[in-house]
Amino acid sequence: MLIINAILLFLLDFYIFFALRATKIQFVKTKWFTFIWWGYSISLLVGLFISAKFDIPLIIRSVILVAFFMTAVCKFIYVIILLIDDVRRGGIWVSRLFKPKKDVETIEEHIEELEAPLPEVPKKGISRSEFLLRSGVVVASLPLLPLAWGVISSAYDYRLRRQKLILPNLPSSFHGMTIGQISDVHSGSFYNHKAVLGGVEMLLAEKPDVIFFTGDLVNNVASEMYDYQDIFAKVNAPLGVYSTLGNHDYGDYYYGATDSPEKRKNLEDLIKTHKAMGWDLLMDENRILKVNNEELAIVGVQNWGAGRFPKKGDLKKALVGTEDQSVKLLLSHDPTHWREQVLATDVDVMFAGHTHGMQFGVRGENFQWSPAKFIYKEWAGLYEEGDQKLYVNTGYGFLGYPGRVGILPEITIFELVKG
Repeated sequence: MLIINAILLFLLDFYIFFALRATKIQFVKTKWFTFIWWGYSISLLVGLFISAKFDIPLIIRSVILVAFFMTAVCKFIYVIILLIDDVRRGGIWVSRLFKPKKDVETIEEHIEELEAPLPEVPKKGISRSEFLLRSGVVVASLPLLPLAWGVISSAYDYRLRRQKLILPNLPSSFHGMTIGQISDVHSGSFYNHKAVLGGVEMLLAEKPDVIFFTGDLVNNVASEMYDYQDIFAKVNAPLGVYSTLGNHDYGDYYYGATDSPEKRKNLEDLIKTHKAMGWDLLMDENRILKVNNEELAIVGVQNWGAGRFPKKGDLKKALVGTEDQSVKLLLSHDPTHWREQVLATDVDVMFAGHTHGMQFGVRGENFQWSPAKFIYKEWAGLYEEGDQKLYVNTGYGFLGYPGRVGILPEITIFELVKG
């Protein structure tokens, strides 16, 4: 990924640099501009390499990642604007190749017209290409403000979302029971202990009867939880806290996809962390919850995701022993599991996370949108097929970009309703 990022950034820099040099902006033709332009890009890549390969303070790593993300977004937008102008100019050039000679003069006049000063400034105007290049700088800079605000204000702006789950077969003793859900903590990204604790206190203030955690406790390694274990150990509920693993919890993105003693030890340490916090980690297994001699099943599977994501979960194994239960609640990290396997079973509700809502978009009571919708059919909130339901939590933490724009960190409170 470092190599890919380096090549991508270099290509963007190369293309934009020479496009700017072709304008009439005098500063971009100076040695100072060349030094600043390439010096910043090289410093950014060096910082990215250091943050990935060395143990540096998290706040410094976060600053580097924010700078890289925001720079890449702005340059990508500017490249699109440049490409539009190049395609326009290229189309004219191709037209000249295929037009009869008698039309060449007409085409040349057309080119002169396109490159002529804009009508609103006829004497000292700029060509259309020049206008696109200059205005493109402004347009490409527009994302800087919301992206910066997403880091400063929204990364820890926890929001409670309430959802009723109407279940026809719910035993009467569980009518009105509340469930709290958090997902995708990604503790390796945190840099504000007080804010993280504030979110936990928001969850506990709701006094849910039971709490679900649906995977991705860390980014890469179990040690990321050392500074936050005491905070999340406060997460408790009268009927228990149940958890499962996400794709990041296995260490694949740090140790690689192949098995190794270090990777196994890391997973063992992570499992011990769940236990130390008092969380009941469900590894393809289930628990029978009893209230007033009535029961329902809480089922948990290891990560199972479509495409390139780990398929470690064994749903059939997890459901063994739940055949006589009238209601089954499933914890499974990846929402793609629902359509791939879960809908073929008698699971009533699946609780998932994973998508983060891509940490960018719009989410209201009756409308939501995010680029995540182009990747995941189910990416945030409640989905239903017949009597079966899926809820996708958009996550407690963040990954990569250390902020959120529009899609805020979520704490979900469910109420079970017999009906």
